[in-house]
Amino acid sequence: MVKLRYSSGKVLSGNVHKIGVLALGSHMENHGAALPIDTDSKIAAYLSLQVALRTGAKFLGILYAATEYDYVKHGKHMDVQDLVEKRLKPTLQAAWKCLKIDKIVLVNGHGGNLLVKNHIPKLEKELGLKILFNNKVVEIEGPHAGTGELSMGAVLGIVDVERLEEHCHFEKYPEVGMVGLKEARNASKGIDNGARELLNRGVCVDLELGEYLLESAIENIIKDVVYLLNETEKIE
Repeated sequence: MVKLRYSSGKVLSGNVHKIGVLALGSHMENHGAALPIDTDSKIAAYLSLQVALRTGAKFLGILYAATEYDYVKHGKHMDVQDLVEKRLKPTLQAAWKCLKIDKIVLVNGHGGNLLVKNHIPKLEKELGLKILFNNKVVEIEGPHAGTGELSMGAVLGIVDVERLEEHCHFEKYPEVGMVGLKEARNASKGIDNGARELLNRGVCVDLELGEYLLESAIENIIKDVVYLLNETEKIE
């Protein structure tokens, strides 16, 4: 039987291979005129891959589904219970079985997926895994499809710059800043504040800001990987 060389290559430690990084995004969600409907997925996948490259943790790709609060209607999502049981749980089971991964960092790029956090303790118990939920990029990016996401998207090359002027036509693109999503604004003070902020400041592309947001999120996720690695090495 082949003996695998877990300490080879650029890795923090051979034990880092027991840690997986899985992106959570949203593949079908409107993001105005200048950003694609899978913006959250592309950002989350980029962050996850960068963390895997820099630490040696296993890159597990991205979950092909997302959930959302019932009062936010700007895309196609599934019920959180179905997401956890039918999509996330089997993916984590496969990672454990096939790759011998026992610790996971979920890298979230879509606000609605926060609903998954409530299910993590049960998943950990059922699967025997340690799971961390990293929501850093959602926390720092600002209003939906606003300057933060546009700037990160521009760094990644997914922005259609010729449609930037059209992006803030809120009657056509009510999801930008959630300005036109009245139900969401009424249900969430945070969403309403974000909409007001966008209305007051407008949107722009700031490459320096985009790079800062991406790098800040990457560094924060790496801290989670290092924490899990330290926990592994304490046991051993």
